[in-house]
Formats: sequence, structure tokens, C-alpha cells
Amino acid sequence: MIIITGGAGFIGSNLVAALSGREAPDIVVCDHLGSGAKWRNLAKHDVAEIVAPEDLARFLDANAFEIDAVVHLGAISSTTETDVDSVVAANFTLSLDLWRRCARNGVRLIYASSAATYGDGAQGFDDDGSVEGLSRLRPLNPYGWSKHLFDRRVARLVASGSETPPQWVGLKFFNVFGANEHHKEEQQSVVAKAYAAAAGKGQVTLFKSHRADIKDGGQKRDFIAVSDCVAVIGWLLRHPEVNGLFNLGTGQARSFRELAEAVFKALGKEPDIHYVATPKAIRPAYQYFTEATMDRLRNAGYTAPFQSLEDGVSDYVKNYLSQPDPYR
Repeated sequence: MIIITGGAGFIGSNLVAALSGREAPDIVVCDHLGSGAKWRNLAKHDVAEIVAPEDLARFLDANAFEIDAVVHLGAISSTTETDVDSVVAANFTLSLDLWRRCARNGVRLIYASSAATYGDGAQGFDDDGSVEGLSRLRPLNPYGWSKHLFDRRVARLVASGSETPPQWVGLKFFNVFGANEHHKEEQQSVVAKAYAAAAGKGQVTLFKSHRADIKDGGQKRDFIAVSDCVAVIGWLLRHPEVNGLFNLGTGQARSFRELAEAVFKALGKEPDIHYVATPKAIRPAYQYFTEATMDRLRNAGYTAPFQSLEDGVSDYVKNYLSQPDPYR
């Protein structure tokens, strides 16, 4: 049995899709579905049970000997969330409780960290999971800080020789895009938003650059297709000997302008890109560059290539966003 927290969400439901099938273990989804269309992220796949987050501790204890692994993807992921108590409760306190239960019950744990832990990138993007290495990072928002707080606690527990899950892995996700993100609304990827604009009014709007050394649209991120993220998690589940904190990006930063151009190309349209000023409120925390250092994951044995931005965008646009049924 594998439990996926946030299993009806974006990355979680893609993992359900990848793991479910005739020969698959029982998949238990832990999530709230609400009153919207989030349920459609799961509609095509078999799941053994759906557990509400507030019932997860009871479920873990009652089924301790049947659970092989917990993939903990559930979180408050909005970088603009201002209720810090809620963020800490969801992203740190719950994660720490899961760590302790998995350690006590001998259950493997793979959990989601975030590239938001790197803050403005001044310290680089090296996934050094040591106590000292993590102490140098300065996240810029409560979400990034809550993820960093848990990474640091894990590092301290490991360094002190405390009991750990039989396999533990943290994944610092960079800018993920792909199927099943409709429910995220304003938190959808730039690819999804650019598609809606390009397919609709035919023009994509991006932020201007407010740095003299970077052209408008030249701001760069490490964009990674959700299918590649799921492939890495699947590989980790097949390799229980791998432990540690790892970046999960492609290792190649690409510009927002290149992303928009890839969307237009997938639609068979000429690019029409418009630039507007970045809101002053977010300028102090705005990142102009992110790029995952991928050496540690590669050295751990993961050898599969990551899709190029163009290939990932083309697949997303042609096989999901433009289809009558866009769900995976």
C-alpha cells in the first residue's frame, strides 16, 4: 500500500495515474476534494481509499503493517498565503508527525520540499542537505520558510542519529507544469496561463524586467514537466536504498519569453507577447533566475533525461490543454 497525501492535487494525481493499474499496489489518496472539479483529477484511476487529512494519523496507525511508503505532497503551496499559523500547521507540523510515525512504523517517506527554500538565489541552488548547508538559505515567504523549516529539522534529526524512516527523501520541486492543474486557479503554471491567453485573445502578457542587465521576458526559471517529476518519484520507490534531499528540476533555466514562444508554436500561431510592469508589491521578492543543480540526483543513480521545455509544452498543449477532456 502506498499513501499519497495531496493525491487529488496536481503532482499527486499525476503520481496516482502513473502508479495505478492492474499490477500496482493499493493507492490510498489523502486529500480534501471540496465542492469543485478537483475530483476529476482522479476520475480515470483506481484508488483503494480516500482519506481526509484530519483522519490520516488514525489511518496510518490502523494500517501500519500494510503501508510500504508515504509520498507526502499535500501542503499549502501558495507563495502569497499570509496566514502563517496555517502554513506552519500544514507544511511543518503535519510533516514532522508523518516523519515520526513513518520512523516508528518502518514506513518509507518521500516528501515535497520546494525551490522556494532558496529565496532570492543569492546562495545558489545547490541541494546541500547538511545542517550547515541549509543554514545558509533565506526563503522569502512563509511557504518557502515552512518547507525549509522541515528540511532543517530532518537534517538535524539525521545528523543526531535519531530514528529515521527506512527510506527518506525530500524533493525540492522547481517550476512544475502539466496536466491536472485546473483546480489551482491563480496558482496554475505559467504554461497553463499562457495557453489560455494565446488560445483565447491570441496575446500572452509577461512581466517587464526591472533590471538593466535582463531584457523583458528574459527572466529565467527551471521549468520541469510533471511527468518527469513523477518518473523520479517512481524511480525512488523502486530504489529504497536512496536517501537524502534532492533538487527536482531539469538543470537548465529557460526564459519566460521562450516558454511563451513554445506555447504559440504548439498552437501553430505566431508569437504575440505583451509586457506589463511587475507589481511593486512583489518586486522585492521576485526571482530573476532559478536553475536546479542536479548532480546529487544523478550521482544517486537517476539517469533518465528530462524533457526540453519545448517538448514538455508541446505535449501539455496538444494532449491535454487543447483536448475536450484535459485530465490525465
